[in-house]
Amino acid sequence: MSIQSVIIIAKEEWRYWGRSRLGIIAGLALLLIVVASTVSTTVQVTSERTLRENFQSNAEETFREQPNRHPHRMVHYGHYVFRAPAPLAIIDPGVDVHTGTIMFLEGHRQNSAVFSPQYASAQAGPFAQLTPAFAYQILVPLLLIIIGFGTISREREGKTDYLLVTSAVSPLQLWLGKTFALSSVALVALVPLAVALILAVMEGEGIGIAVVFFVGYLMYLVCWSSLITAVSAWTRSSSLSLSLLLAGWVLLCVIMPRLASTTASAAMPLDGKIFKDLEVTRALREEGDGHNANDPAFQQLRAQILEQYDVEHIEDLPVNFRGIVASTSEATLTDILNEYADERMAQELAQSNLVRWMSPFSPALAAKSFSVQLASTDLKQHHRFLRDAEALRFDFVQKLNQLHVHELSYADDIRRSEGEEGNRRARVSAENWRLLATFPWQPNATSARLLESLPQLLILFFWWMGAALFGAAGTQRLFRENNG
Repeated sequence: MSIQSVIIIAKEEWRYWGRSRLGIIAGLALLLIVVASTVSTTVQVTSERTLRENFQSNAEETFREQPNRHPHRMVHYGHYVFRAPAPLAIIDPGVDVHTGTIMFLEGHRQNSAVFSPQYASAQAGPFAQLTPAFAYQILVPLLLIIIGFGTISREREGKTDYLLVTSAVSPLQLWLGKTFALSSVALVALVPLAVALILAVMEGEGIGIAVVFFVGYLMYLVCWSSLITAVSAWTRSSSLSLSLLLAGWVLLCVIMPRLASTTASAAMPLDGKIFKDLEVTRALREEGDGHNANDPAFQQLRAQILEQYDVEHIEDLPVNFRGIVASTSEATLTDILNEYADERMAQELAQSNLVRWMSPFSPALAAKSFSVQLASTDLKQHHRFLRDAEALRFDFVQKLNQLHVHELSYADDIRRSEGEEGNRRARVSAENWRLLATFPWQPNATSARLLESLPQLLILFFWWMGAALFGAAGTQRLFRENNG
C-alpha cells in the first residue's frame, strides 16, 4: 500500500476544508473552545490549589499556636484540612466540583466535606462545567462531525467516486486518507491539552501519566474520526451522513452517560441521609457519654481500671480516669462512625462501578472514566481524602486524650471550675499542641492509576478498531458498486 496516495488524499481533503467556510468556522470554533476551557480551568484550579495550601498551613500553624489549655478543650477546638487539587485537575476536575474540599475535624464527630467549587460557581450555571475534559469528551467530537460528515459521501454525491475507482487508489487508501485528514484536525485540537499536560508535569505530575493521558485522548478523538468517515462511507448522501452522526453523538455522548447514572441510582439507591444520621445517633447514644465518667456505660471500664492498678477509688489512680473514659469512648465511637462511613462509601462506589461497567456501550463513558481515574479526581480519591482526614482526626484527638490521661491529674481536672487558680491548674503546656501531624494529601500512586485506567483504554482501542473495520468495509462497498 502506497503511503504517498494516502497523504495525497489527505492533502486534497485539507484543501477542500480550506475553501469551505463551514470547515474554517467549525475549526476555529473547535480551537476556541479547547483553548478557552483549558486557560480558564488552569487559572481557576491553580488559584484554588495555592489558596487551599495556604489555608492548610495557616490552620496547622493556628492549632499549634494555641495557648495553654485543658486537653479536651483542644479536642473541641478542632482542626481544618483542605484537599489540594491534583495536578491533572487543570484538565479534568472530576468529582471535585461536586464534592466538598474542606473538612472540620473535631472529637466525637465525623463532619462532612463542605464548600465544593460547584457551589462557588453556581452563578455561572452550566458554563461552569466547561472544562477541557468536557470539551474534549463531548464538544470536540461534535465539531469533528460538522467538519468531516461529508468526507466520503461527498465523493459519491459529486460523482467523483468513479474517478477514484478508476485510479490506482484502493478502498483502504481512500478511507485512511480521509481519516488521516480528519484525525490531523483532532491532533491540532490536542495542542492545548499538551500544553496543559506540561504545566501539570511542572506541578509534580509524573511524565508517564501525562503521556498516557495524552495517548488516551488522542485515541478517543481518532476513534471518533474513524467513526465519522466510516458512517460517511456507508451513506449515499452527506445529509444522511450528518443526520446519522448527530443521532449517534446524542446517543453516545448525551443519552448513554445520563442513562448509566440513572440506572446506577435506580439499581443501587443510597440510604437517605436523615434516616442514616438518626441511626448513627442512636448507635452512639448506646455507647455512653464520654464527657461523663459516671455514666453507667463505663462502670465495667471503671472496675477493670481499678483492678488493673489495684486501688479502690478512682481518686487513688496514678492516671486520670476522666481521660481514660474520653479515650475509650472516642475509640468506640470512631469504630461505629467508620462502620457507617464505610457502608456509605461502598454504596457510592458500587454506583460508580456500575456506570464504569457500562463504558463498552459508549466511548464517551470510557473516556470519562479513563480521564478521572488517571487524573486522580475520581470518587475513590474523594473517599481516600475522607479516610485520610478521619485518620488524622482520630490521631490528634487520641493524642490529646492521652495528655488528658497522663499530664493532668484527676484532682485538678474535677476542680477546674473552682476559680482562676483551678482553671489554671487544669491546663497543659501549649508545647503539646505540636502533636498535630501535617496533612500532605497527594494523588494516588502512578502504578495504581495506570492499572485502573487500563480497561477503559482498551475499550477505546476496541471502539477504534471497530470503527476502522466498519469504515474499510464501507469504502470496499463503494468501490464494488462502481465496479459493477
